[in-house]
Amino acid sequence: MYASKTDEHMVKADHPKALLHGSLVSPSLGAAIINGKYVNAVPLYRLEQEFQRYGLQITRQNMANWCIRLAEEYLSILYDHLHEELYFYHVIQADETPVLVNHDGRKAGSKSWMWVYRSGHLYQDRQIVLYEYQQTRNASHPREFLKGYDGICVTDGYQVYHTLEKELEELTIAGCWVHCRRRFDEALKLIPKPSQKESNAFLLMKQIQAIYREEGKLNDLSSDERLKQRQAVIKPLVDAFFAYLKTINVSKKDKFGDAVRYARNQEKYLRVFLTDGDVPIDNNASERAIRGFCIGKKNWQMIDTIHGAKSSAIIYSIVETAKANNLKPFDYVQHLLEEIPKHMNDKDCSFLEDLLPWSEKLPAGIRKA
Repeated sequence: MYASKTDEHMVKADHPKALLHGSLVSPSLGAAIINGKYVNAVPLYRLEQEFQRYGLQITRQNMANWCIRLAEEYLSILYDHLHEELYFYHVIQADETPVLVNHDGRKAGSKSWMWVYRSGHLYQDRQIVLYEYQQTRNASHPREFLKGYDGICVTDGYQVYHTLEKELEELTIAGCWVHCRRRFDEALKLIPKPSQKESNAFLLMKQIQAIYREEGKLNDLSSDERLKQRQAVIKPLVDAFFAYLKTINVSKKDKFGDAVRYARNQEKYLRVFLTDGDVPIDNNASERAIRGFCIGKKNWQMIDTIHGAKSSAIIYSIVETAKANNLKPFDYVQHLLEEIPKHMNDKDCSFLEDLLPWSEKLPAGIRKA
């Protein structure tokens, strides 16, 4: 407010528009809370205690409400845009992990799911990681999320994806060699050590190790060069693995029998990486993308409401995408909360191009050195 020196006229500046109506939360405070919970896995009750140490009375209920509203009102706009961007990637990856939601209209302890979809990790830049909350693990959810997608999706062998491949001519499912290897490793551990090297499980594990050893040499190659080397060097190893697998008779329902049956049933999907240089040999990148959520889940145990679960999916998507693109999550989220509110009345969403994690128009300090 300013007073005139010549008369009694007073001039009052416009009050800054609140980020959330009826709330004092600022972009920096909102980003700090999001960074604490969703990046550093600090439960809100501990953030509440930390604020109290500095004389700030911010309840966990307020923080939870702010996160939900910031996600729904602002961050969801970028989330939807990233979902559209994901469709431009010829190779994507998918995974899912269970989560408990306290008030979801079902009996206590009912399991819900966080699904994760990400761009293929062999792409050098412009990585996207998207979470989606759903109450079940059935095929309707990836069917809807991937509606219209034309490309290859790397998964862990969950039957739902194979069902989708049969329904959708434009979708190809690729398998995960880590899941195959893991089963043989579990079977090998049950064999007494003196007998391990004589076992089929050991021989098959050695073959898988040889495949991975050769694949590891291709990390710095272009997609075309990687494909050439896979065809020349790795395909014969894969052929030998499945040829040997077919000579083994298994009848018992034990770990080794389970591993053999899994590998045989997955052969079609485990061979897909040999046909495209952009397809990773396994789905480890999806498991890494979901790890931040799993660490947080151990600390806060469950999500209270469906609104909280859906907003958490949006926020995890933003911060994990930021991390995948070498951005500082706090700085990036603060920038989004400063910029997106300026465009709420825009007739189109073209402004989002400047806010994408790989945009050259992002402030320099957001990107890690």
